[in-house]
Amino acid sequence: MTDSALDSAPRTGSQPQQQGSSPAETRLVIALLLVSAFVVILNETIMGVALPRLMDDLHISAATGQWLTTGFLLTMAVVIPITGFLLQRFNTRPVFIWAMSLFSVGTLVALLAPGFSVLLVGRIVQASGTAIMMPLLMTTVLTLIEPAHRGRVMGNISIVISVAPAVGPTISGLILNAFSWRWLFGFVLPIAIAALILGMVKVRNVGTPRPAPLDVLSVVVSAFAFGGIVYGLSSIGEIGTTGPVVPIAALVVGAVALTLFIVRQSRLQRTDSALLDLRTFRTKGFTVPIVGMGLSFLVMLGTLILLPIYLERVLGLAVLNVGLLLLPGGLLMGLLSPIVGRVYDRHGPRVLLIPGAVIISVVLWALSTVGVDTSVWFVLGAHVVLSIGLALTFTPLFTAALGGLPPKLYSHGSAVLGTAQQLAGAAGTALFVTLLTIGAATATAGSGADGIAEATASGVRTAFLVGGVISLFGILTAVFVRRPELPEGAPTPLPAH
Repeated sequence: MTDSALDSAPRTGSQPQQQGSSPAETRLVIALLLVSAFVVILNETIMGVALPRLMDDLHISAATGQWLTTGFLLTMAVVIPITGFLLQRFNTRPVFIWAMSLFSVGTLVALLAPGFSVLLVGRIVQASGTAIMMPLLMTTVLTLIEPAHRGRVMGNISIVISVAPAVGPTISGLILNAFSWRWLFGFVLPIAIAALILGMVKVRNVGTPRPAPLDVLSVVVSAFAFGGIVYGLSSIGEIGTTGPVVPIAALVVGAVALTLFIVRQSRLQRTDSALLDLRTFRTKGFTVPIVGMGLSFLVMLGTLILLPIYLERVLGLAVLNVGLLLLPGGLLMGLLSPIVGRVYDRHGPRVLLIPGAVIISVVLWALSTVGVDTSVWFVLGAHVVLSIGLALTFTPLFTAALGGLPPKLYSHGSAVLGTAQQLAGAAGTALFVTLLTIGAATATAGSGADGIAEATASGVRTAFLVGGVISLFGILTAVFVRRPELPEGAPTPLPAH
């Protein structure tokens, strides 16, 4: 990448200030954002394994403890839509400082929390910073990197988005094997503070802010819309203990608020004052990859919630061993992602997406056959192969979805992508857990079996069977994804080298 190529972009609206930038400076900024994003997103799934320990130490129920994850997801769902406004209105450096400061303060509060309530507050503050980081990273990459080279950089982003949640339970298990739950935050805090200090010194502003009005009504409606949907989906798995009223009511409120939100944004975007500009969906090639990404995240997070339950309750593995068994797949996904990005730059998305979608589907159908006598090695192999399929899909989907956007919609496209990820993740978790519960209950009621393991295995098979059906739509989606056309006003691409 050369200075002249960077300088070729127009500097109007939210366009980048790229004069005087160098490849070394660009690499440093993106590397720092990648490391910071990995650290903050790691915390999205780190609490699940710690729940039994927290229940004992804080004297809380499982339903109460689950709020440490549910509250995190809810906060993410509420804050992410606002990032489109933040990234237009403010420079890169102060947004980064605010994001990492919020995350660091939240981590400190959680580390020192005397009880559950303060711990939950710490998690919410953590999530506020986390929600800002991913759209910031995406928007910065779209601003600094020419389309011809975005694939390899998006490959690195795929490590953050997919591998960080995947290895969260493993890291949590390793820490809890030797330390108390407070060290889940104690090990992260110095890294977060170091990233914050380094960012204050090294991160430069890569965009030109423009006056962007904040529509308060849109913020309130979006909170009810996305928060209601995520809460409703997250509560479905607890219908057996709480009843159906709460999740159904939350989903209805979320759906009504989402409709109102879409109507209001459609009006406001005529004057470029929308909180979340939905004209991203009018961009050719944006919608189909977003749908494909949603399906992939649904499958990934659904599998991440299902496999530990199966390995522990059916095959009898210890928590630490479960984390270690899932580690190779997460690491392989991280190793493959940059390679996948380079292949994308050379050959486009479909050569990766179609094989990846087929691999995901085959693995899910294979997992729908597991039982009480299934070998651990079969599960390990299935998870590794599934990770390969996911690695082949994430980078092409991210790059194809965002690559065709005009520069003025970069921040909004990143926010839409982040919101879709949260909704898909909540949907995947809710769907797989609900199917597991229904399948297990049916097996127990139908056979009068006294074996909890056999009933659980039946529920797992049911969930993966439905996952296999959903994966067929992922294959169909992959066929229609194309390499995005170069948008007007984007930097001129250079030959790959």
